Amino acid sequence: MQALEVKSLLEAKLPNTQVEVEGEGCNFQLNLISDELAALSRVKRTQIALAPISHLIEAQTIHAVTPKFFSRADWAARS
Repeated sequence: MQALEVKSLLEAKLPNTQVEVEGEGCNFQLNLISDELAALSRVKRTQIALAPISHLIEAQTIHAVTPKFFSRADWAARS
């Protein structure tokens, strides 16, 4: 699995979210930039973010996913 494939799956299901994916094969880090997601509890935003790729996790196509959440302002401050 390539990072671009994971990015496409997430972008299709997470409107108003900028998605940056690092990694390849079965290990990915997700940088999800969204004011809406950043405002939610850690558990809720993780559930929402991983839902579009849950079938890949269950099938063990992806083994490790590390989601990180940023508001747009926090992401801009990093750059």
